[in-house]
Amino acid sequence: MKCSTLFYYLAAASSASLTLAANSTLLNIDVGSQPVIDVVDVRKQNGVVCLPNFFPLQDYDPMRPASVPTYSLPQYDESVDIGPSATLDADVQALLDSLTLEEKAGQLVQLEIGQFLGCDGLINITAAEIMIDKWKIGSVLEAPQNQGGRWDINSPQRFANFTNTMQSIALRMGSKIPLIWGVDTIRGANYIKGATIFPAPVNTAATFNPVNAYNAGRVGAKDTRAAGVHWAFSPLAGINRNKLWSRNFENFGEDPYLVGEMVYHDIKGLQGDYKNDRSRVAACVKHFIAYTAPTNGKDRDHPNIPWNVLMEYFVPPFKRAIDGGSATVMEDYGLLNGQNTVLSEKILVDLLRNELGFKGMLVTDWGEVNSQWNQYHSAFDVEDSVYQTLNKSSIDMSMTADDILYANSTMNLVNAGKISIDRVNESVGRILQLKKDLGLFSQPYSDTSLIDTVGSKQDVDLARNSALESLVLLKNDKQVLPLNTTENVLFVGPAFNSINYIAGAWAIHWQGTNAYEGDTVYDGYGESVMAGVSNVTGLTPTYIQAYNISGYRADGYDDVVKAARGADKVVFFLGEKPSAEGLGNIDTLRMAQDQYDLVESVYKNTETPIVLALVQNRPFSLGKLSSYASGIINVGLPGPYGGIPVAEVLYGQYSPSGRMPYTYPKMDYQASTQYYTPIWNEYDPEFAFGQGMGYNNITYSNITVSNTDLVSGSPISVSITATNNGVWEQSEPVLMFTTQITRRGYSPELYRLRAFDKQKIAPGASVTYNFNLTAEEMSFINVDLQRVISEGPVMITMNAFNQNSKSITINLHES
Repeated sequence: MKCSTLFYYLAAASSASLTLAANSTLLNIDVGSQPVIDVVDVRKQNGVVCLPNFFPLQDYDPMRPASVPTYSLPQYDESVDIGPSATLDADVQALLDSLTLEEKAGQLVQLEIGQFLGCDGLINITAAEIMIDKWKIGSVLEAPQNQGGRWDINSPQRFANFTNTMQSIALRMGSKIPLIWGVDTIRGANYIKGATIFPAPVNTAATFNPVNAYNAGRVGAKDTRAAGVHWAFSPLAGINRNKLWSRNFENFGEDPYLVGEMVYHDIKGLQGDYKNDRSRVAACVKHFIAYTAPTNGKDRDHPNIPWNVLMEYFVPPFKRAIDGGSATVMEDYGLLNGQNTVLSEKILVDLLRNELGFKGMLVTDWGEVNSQWNQYHSAFDVEDSVYQTLNKSSIDMSMTADDILYANSTMNLVNAGKISIDRVNESVGRILQLKKDLGLFSQPYSDTSLIDTVGSKQDVDLARNSALESLVLLKNDKQVLPLNTTENVLFVGPAFNSINYIAGAWAIHWQGTNAYEGDTVYDGYGESVMAGVSNVTGLTPTYIQAYNISGYRADGYDDVVKAARGADKVVFFLGEKPSAEGLGNIDTLRMAQDQYDLVESVYKNTETPIVLALVQNRPFSLGKLSSYASGIINVGLPGPYGGIPVAEVLYGQYSPSGRMPYTYPKMDYQASTQYYTPIWNEYDPEFAFGQGMGYNNITYSNITVSNTDLVSGSPISVSITATNNGVWEQSEPVLMFTTQITRRGYSPELYRLRAFDKQKIAPGASVTYNFNLTAEEMSFINVDLQRVISEGPVMITMNAFNQNSKSITINLHES
């Protein structure tokens, strides 16, 4: 196969009219010509395309979107949840009926973009035409920069040319059905140059403000659609169950209710009225189910979870997503309780389809069908794997993602009579309906009008506000924070001076930017905390790197103690190298010893107060450092636009309002501890779920309830008033927990989050928070998988684990 260069900025010579099936109106829509989008071409010498000077460092993309300061989009009704339907539209059914077996099998396959790139990193037209014409594939995924593409990251213009070129081939060859393109838009369109990247989802959860999840989804959808991509592999609805796991930063914490609310609003932002609004994308809630509970903390390690525990804690966020209309679902890697998920009728038919009522399209995760025979040993060969998948589960599309074996095996199995054509039709119908719902038959190309909105100040302001709200103040002895511009502050650690390290993985690239690129690839779209401090204070910060991002000594390590003696305060930024999935596996929550030793040296050899800023994928053990520090702030991964917000909090321009969305363990043995542990069990973490405070002194009234008896069908109202006794405006979250003091036959949880609200309180002002509580919320799933209520006293607690918590006891009745 030749390596051909594509001058993909040229427009198609004529209109691509779809005329394959006379009996299908969908394929007779005139979609117009491929849009003309000018881009900067690759370097050439004497007409020959040059390879990059240094291949690990991809060519720099000089293209930038216009990034208009503000914009407006057409408004659609979002008051109702719009999701997939159970039946096919008549024109979709007509198209399905017109397709050959080969065309149907192709729709079931999703390939990554690297399969269509040549040795020059550009689209290999020959490869694309063969795969689309011969195998009639229905879907493509991924960003070119992650799969051998020429550019370090693609501007929306360049990305749109990739997707539009692939669409133009699909519209004139093979089945002539538009492709659906998917990408991991998990925090804004994090793979598109200039697109606004929001904080990591775990930071969004720390805001306890679902508006931030909506904004990330809404802006991410628009920017993704600008690039001609229609499908976001997001949000992650799993609950954080093992702090060693590398992907905890991708989810919304450990509590089912919190996760569910954030997932729901993220989906609303991504999808809205996706059947009419062409600035939206299809959401893909993932990973169904229990991927977030690896037994040993390593990515894809098998979870063993009693079914009642699964239904009580793991299922609710997915139910919230499905009830909210998520168009698609992605199944889980690996196994659950010894059974491989992608082959499971119990998980993917009985639970997902029948019990939860999911009607949309179900896709595998990367290569999971092939993994059954080449990794997990749960199938004899690829054909056996495909047979089990189609025969037992409700999988619709296989993210193969590097071959067409799934399509070939599907045809063989149908022709041999082992799989019915009705089973294939079921999945193909869902795929075609999704494509119609997204408008791909009438608008397959990117919407060029959206490109200029990418990177708008309007979007950046939303990302900065989300980052600002996500910072969690955990300790502030003697008011060591906020810092003052008159103080000589020493900042230590590479996370202070890096956009990449405060952004983390799933930003620019899968694993974050590489060592050769550094922050250059961001091209000004964001700022480090160092730059943020300069911006906020007007001063040049005093900075020593001292250790590398992995925590081992580096330049200036031996200079820190001396510099700290001359400083008024020292702020250590403790971080870790961005990572995700298996590349982020760790064996312990302990950091490198050099970091512990350096903080201890400053503590023991100076009188300078210490502040710890935790910039991490996951919570690392602090050990004695927590007692050495006067101040601790959980920064997490606030994203490329987190530098200024971190500086604003450190220097008192904003009072922190974040709360911990997960339990922060002291030692490794607590890695699998959640705050809803049994009431009698040890819960002694470094920091608890929901812990956090601002710079103000916020006091609370006693809790009032409308009734001290809680009965099914009769909710009670619960209220509390918060007063701001400080000098800053305070965005104050109030978290309402319940504890059933006695639950016959089953030990109750220590606490369980039932509701939360966040409001702004002016200095000297008071605000009343109102909640409802139902008896049904106090029910639980027993070992017989029945949802039951057990009578007994219940304690309602506002802001558990914080010094200003308040409690009241009521009585729960069974009927």
